[in-house]
Amino acid sequence: MAHPDLPAEQAYLDRAYRRLETVRAETEARLREAFGEERGGTFQSYTERDIRVRNSLSRLEKLELGHEALIFGRIDRRGEENGEESFYVGRLALSDEHHEPLVVDWRAPVAEPFYRATGAHPMGLKRRRHFLTEARRVVDLEDELFVAGGSEAEGAGARLLGLSGPAALMAVLSRAHTGRMRDIVATVQAEQDEVIRAPLAGALVVQGGPGTGKTAVALHRAAYLLYTYRWPLESQGVLVVGPNPTFLRYIDQVLPSLGETGVEFSTASGLYRSERPGSVEPPHVARLKGDPRMASFLRRAVRMRERPLRSRVDVPYGSTVLVFTPEMSEQVVAAARRRPGTHNARRRFVEAQLWQQLAQQFESRQVRPGDAETGTRLRKLASQLKSDLRRRPEVTEALERMWPRLSPEELLHDLFGSKALLGAAGRGIFSRSELELLHRRRRSSLREVAWSTADMALLDEARALLGPRSRQAAGRVADGEAALRTYGHIVVDEAQDLSPMELRMVGRRSLSGSMTLAGDIAQATGPWAPSSWDDVMAHLPAPRGWRQATLSVSYRAPAEVMSLAAAVLGEALPGAAPPEPVRHTGERPRFIYSAPSAAGTAGPWYPTLVSTVGEELAAVAAADGGEDGNVGVLVPARLLGEVRSSLLAGGVEFGEVGSGALDTRVSLLALADAKGLEFDAVVVVEPALIVSRGPSGMRALYVAITRCTRRLAVVYREPLPAPLAP
Repeated sequence: MAHPDLPAEQAYLDRAYRRLETVRAETEARLREAFGEERGGTFQSYTERDIRVRNSLSRLEKLELGHEALIFGRIDRRGEENGEESFYVGRLALSDEHHEPLVVDWRAPVAEPFYRATGAHPMGLKRRRHFLTEARRVVDLEDELFVAGGSEAEGAGARLLGLSGPAALMAVLSRAHTGRMRDIVATVQAEQDEVIRAPLAGALVVQGGPGTGKTAVALHRAAYLLYTYRWPLESQGVLVVGPNPTFLRYIDQVLPSLGETGVEFSTASGLYRSERPGSVEPPHVARLKGDPRMASFLRRAVRMRERPLRSRVDVPYGSTVLVFTPEMSEQVVAAARRRPGTHNARRRFVEAQLWQQLAQQFESRQVRPGDAETGTRLRKLASQLKSDLRRRPEVTEALERMWPRLSPEELLHDLFGSKALLGAAGRGIFSRSELELLHRRRRSSLREVAWSTADMALLDEARALLGPRSRQAAGRVADGEAALRTYGHIVVDEAQDLSPMELRMVGRRSLSGSMTLAGDIAQATGPWAPSSWDDVMAHLPAPRGWRQATLSVSYRAPAEVMSLAAAVLGEALPGAAPPEPVRHTGERPRFIYSAPSAAGTAGPWYPTLVSTVGEELAAVAAADGGEDGNVGVLVPARLLGEVRSSLLAGGVEFGEVGSGALDTRVSLLALADAKGLEFDAVVVVEPALIVSRGPSGMRALYVAITRCTRRLAVVYREPLPAPLAP
């Protein structure tokens, strides 16, 4: 039976959309007017026109909702003398022609009770209404009436988990997936909203198990902060750091759908923009390069390049020969080391000291006792010597020996290519066997060096120590050097997988220590697996301290899958509690044994894997009326080639990293590329190989089986790990 208020709410929604179209047309008219102004005029008129254009374009971006609903809720508040006032909550603020509010922005303080009110704490609400919409049509309404003792619409399960608008929430969760994350602005729950609206200052850690919405919450928090602290953050910038490029594509539409388009996205390795990773290293080498001892190691490596001369340098000048001795160079180097600043910035001081030493020597041979204004003459003479001698080979060689100008790439290439340099820099820091792992064959040119992902954090650390090679490069891109960009707020997802050196790289880009770190210690699968968030925060700047918020409810994987995940988590991290699922689907995980294939077939997983993927696709399509829905095939990296061959031989259309991943109904992914993603159905291949990868193997299995929102299938040949065995 249809809700009696449905026609009235549809009429209100229609009115809001008509007003939205009017505002959009007015904004477009102002933009055309600005572009149509005659050229010429004063500098001020140019500036005013540019401001009008920029503001109009920004407004148009915010008014573009795509297929998302303009309004998704309404709150009725108790007013004075038993009066009542209503507010419609939506994606953006919209007023009518008389400047009366039609829609309030979901981030506005007045909208907070829509997410936070409970029966015990109604926050002045009489009713909360959720809209279930399709495009511009209101399909249904869900009311929660706040009365003494609770909200009447809450069922037992909703009360247990503290859910708001459970019917609307379940309708959203049951949607098929499209390969891109949707925003959750219409169904944000109270514990999530508390994180979203947390103050800007300091670092906030969002700990949440699989499916708790920590990624979406972190992104919505970025949108909320940009709304609440617009003035500082628009100029300072907001950065979102994700685990891999596939993940960044997965989330790239969330903030635009919330009206925020100026946020930058990057992986941790992508923060060093002068190079791109071109090689893959073994996990034990990557772990070593992420070790926090690397910071001391690189500081010493730079200091080793600041050294006195081994022998004197003779510099002919006119009728005399000036001499620069090792003792003089030792004094210059010692003085330069005591000065603040980066290595390359202090090169100018070293040069100035050299010219001064030579000028004093030259002057001492020319000046008679009692001559006046010696200091002025020395300065002029030093300047003249610099002009005359700066390009003399013996002078440039001496300067490069004492204090060379270095790029990060030059420093690391020289360091890793020399066992002698490695030994000197690493003495007392790394063992001999560890230094052997860092050594690699020296190339004839920097262009031939294939840097790894782990190298990016080291190059960035070196850049922080060295600074730009020249004064002209400081603050801008020059000579191949990218200036360091800092941000007013940084969001880091899957933060538990960043190495200490990568965390230092992220921290350098924070202006004030304001960050949101989202992750789950139990899902730490990188070479560095912290045991607590204290281990992570030890490597980040936190001048105003840090706090932790925990998300306890899982909205992704159904109870049938989370029951299996709990057994895996018990092995991966004893004592850790999995999040509480909100849904039951009645679909228990399937386990399919794949017998070795007969000779001549396309691979060991054919045809079992192909038929399993087909069955999952059919089941997802049946649940969605034959439309949408997707399947993720998650495999250990070493099996990617075999599984790819099997799917191709079976005629399965699929995408993978760099070739349509997330854009097709079937995605083939290595586990490292599946972090943070979700699919309607997931097929996990050979869990025994996942677990065998090392100490984090069981955690990786925990990640793999919790990527699904409906169905899970496990295809295996090796004996199943104990938590999965019947």
